[in-house]
Amino acid sequence: MFNQLLNDFEMEHKFAPLTIDNLLDYYQKKYINGEIDIKTYHNIYSCLHEKGAVSAHESPLK
Repeated sequence: MFNQLLNDFEMEHKFAPLTIDNLLDYYQKKYINGEIDIKTYHNIYSCLHEKGAVSAHESPLK
């Protein structure tokens, strides 16, 4: 699943995400914009979170 997530990002942006957090942010935006459903987003979130991704919404303010 992870490789497919990367491929989809790269196909749309023509470059790789700088961090895994950027990849998560990309899919969060897709969910917010109604491009993916909650079940799909949950699966993506779980996959990326297992790999260490942290949402910008979870990051503590510095």
